Amino acid sequence: MSVAKITELSATSTKSFEDAIQQGVERAHRSLRNVSGVWVKEQKLDVSNGKITDYRVLLKVTFVLED
Repeated sequence: MSVAKITELSATSTKSFEDAIQQGVERAHRSLRNVSGVWVKEQKLDVSNGKITDYRVLLKVTFVLED
């Protein structure tokens, strides 16, 4: 039996939503052990003068707790 914890992270990219997700997953992997899944909860765009400046995602990261 395993027990998992879920935490929320925000990640931002100037390139794309996909890049923001990838950056968030890579960062979570460096800080948390046993990451087993990620759910994209929200996507948001920052806009300035009619142009997209940032892609933001809110991620729910699941990781299994160690004994």
